[in-house]
Amino acid sequence: MTTIKASCPTCGEVELTSRDITLRVCNHAPLSYYCFECPACTEEIRKPADDHIISLLMSGGVRAQVWEIPAEALETHDGPALSYDDLLDFVLQLSAHDTLSVAAGGRTRT
Repeated sequence: MTTIKASCPTCGEVELTSRDITLRVCNHAPLSYYCFECPACTEEIRKPADDHIISLLMSGGVRAQVWEIPAEALETHDGPALSYDDLLDFVLQLSAHDTLSVAAGGRTRT
């Protein structure tokens, strides 16, 4: 079995096997990462994985788990962030006018 060397910020260099490492490859490359539990301190270590790291780990027998980030998470949003008051106003409007229920064919509150 292949020995893979990685580094723990606390313990320094550690030796792992392919089964010790989880490789998560994202459709948005900057969010790809690998993680492992340090055999010395048992902390979970998570590090970014670029294309070079991904190919090295896969050549060492680490299986990649592919995941996709929803497109909505990468959208840019302009304008100010919602405040607590904005959210409270929204909830009060929903309870006063149950237009969503009417549009869905439900009954309105009396």
